[in-house]
Amino acid sequence: MDIKWKSLIEKGAIFLEKKWISVPGLVLTVLGVFGFGIQVVYRRSYSTGTVLGFGILLNVCMWCGISLLLKQYLERRYQDWDNGQKPGIEEWRSSESDFMKRLCKIFALAGLVAVWYLYGLVNGIRMWFGGGYYHYNYATGYVLVFTVLVQFLAAWWRSRKFWYGKLDDVFDRMDERLQMRLAEALEIERKSLEKVSRSDQLRIDLITNVSHDLKTPLTSMVGYIELIKKEELSDVVRDYVDVVSARTEKLKEMINSLFSLAKASSGNVELNKEWLEVNRLIEQIFADMDDRVKGSGIEFVMQLTGEDTKVFSDNAYFYRICQNLIENALKYSAQGTRVFVKTYQKDRTDGTGMVQAELMAGQKSICIEITNTAKYFMDFTKDDIVERFARGDQARTSEGNGLGLAIVSAYTKALGGEFDIRIDCDQFKACLEFVI
Repeated sequence: MDIKWKSLIEKGAIFLEKKWISVPGLVLTVLGVFGFGIQVVYRRSYSTGTVLGFGILLNVCMWCGISLLLKQYLERRYQDWDNGQKPGIEEWRSSESDFMKRLCKIFALAGLVAVWYLYGLVNGIRMWFGGGYYHYNYATGYVLVFTVLVQFLAAWWRSRKFWYGKLDDVFDRMDERLQMRLAEALEIERKSLEKVSRSDQLRIDLITNVSHDLKTPLTSMVGYIELIKKEELSDVVRDYVDVVSARTEKLKEMINSLFSLAKASSGNVELNKEWLEVNRLIEQIFADMDDRVKGSGIEFVMQLTGEDTKVFSDNAYFYRICQNLIENALKYSAQGTRVFVKTYQKDRTDGTGMVQAELMAGQKSICIEITNTAKYFMDFTKDDIVERFARGDQARTSEGNGLGLAIVSAYTKALGGEFDIRIDCDQFKACLEFVI
C-alpha cells in the first residue's frame, strides 16, 4: 500500500512539474466558475454591492486562469512548430484563423447563455438553475454578461500574443531560409565567376600562346614569299604569289590583333601615360592613312572642336583605338557616302555622360564620335558587335576580321574610358568618352 501511494505521489509530482502552468490556471478558473455559480444560486441573498465586488474579484481570478490555461494549451497544441516542423506563412494564417473562429464561437455561446439568464431575471421567467420569479436585483445577470465579455478579451489577448509570437518565428525562419538561399546563390555565383574567370584566362593564354607560336612560321613564310617574288615567274604564277602574299598579310594582321586583344583582355597592359591632344592625334591618323582614305571612295567630314582636347592617356593605345574605328568605317561604309568624325567637350555636371561612377561635379570629358552609313543590313546589337570575331557583315564580303571593335572596347576600358555604339537604321555611330 505504501508503495502504491508512493508511486501516485511520484506521478503527481511529475505531472505538476510538467503542468506547473496549467494547474494554477485550472484552480483559478474553477474557483471563478464556482464563485459565479454560488452567486447565481443564492442571488437573492446578496446585495448589489456584494455581487459587483465579488464579480470583479472572480473576473480577475478567471482572467489569470484562462490566460494560463490557454497559453499552456496553445503551446502543447502547436509544439511541433518548435520541434522541427517549419510552417510557412500560409499555414500560420490558416491555423490562426481556424483557432480564432473556434474561440469566437465558444464565447458567443457563453454570451448567449449570459444574456438568456439576464433576460430571465428581467422578465420573471422561471429558471432551471434555481427557480424563482421576478427578482428586483439584476446584478448577477449584468455581472455574468460583463464576465463573458472580459474573459473573451482575456482569451483574445492571450491568443493574439501567442499567434504574433509564432508569426515572428515564421518570419525568422523565412529570413533564415532566405539567408541560406542567398548564401547558396552567392556561392554558386562565386564558383561560376571563378569558372568563367578560369575559362577566360585559359582562352586568353591559348590565344596568346597560339599567336606567339604562329608568328615565327608566318615570318618565315613572308620572307620566302618575298624571295619568290624576286624570281622570274610567269604571269599566272605571279598572280598566285600575289594572292598568297595578300592572304599572308591578312593572316599576319589577324594574329597581331589576336595577340593585342588577348593582352588587353588579360589586364596585362603597361601604360605610358602622357598629355596628348586628341584633335592632333586624329589628324595624324588621317595623314598616315591618306592613301587609303583617298582611294576608298568615301568622304570623311571632320568636325573637330575648337576647345581644349588634351587628355592624360597612353599615346600608342589611344592611337590604335581611333585608328581601328576609322578602319572600321573604311571597311564597312557604303560607297559614295560620308563619314563624320566629331570631337567635343561634355560638361559632367549634367550627369548624362557614360562615365559617371567616379566623377565629381564640375568635371569635363572629351568625346569622339565616328558616324558612317553601313553598306549592309545591321541586324545586331551593341553587345553582339563587340564580341570577339563578331562582324556586322554576316556575308563576310568585306575585309574585316571581326576583332577591331573588340580591341577598341578592351583598350578603352584599359585606359579608363567608355565605349558605346548607337545604331539608327543604317547609321552606325561609335562613341568614345574620356575624362579630362
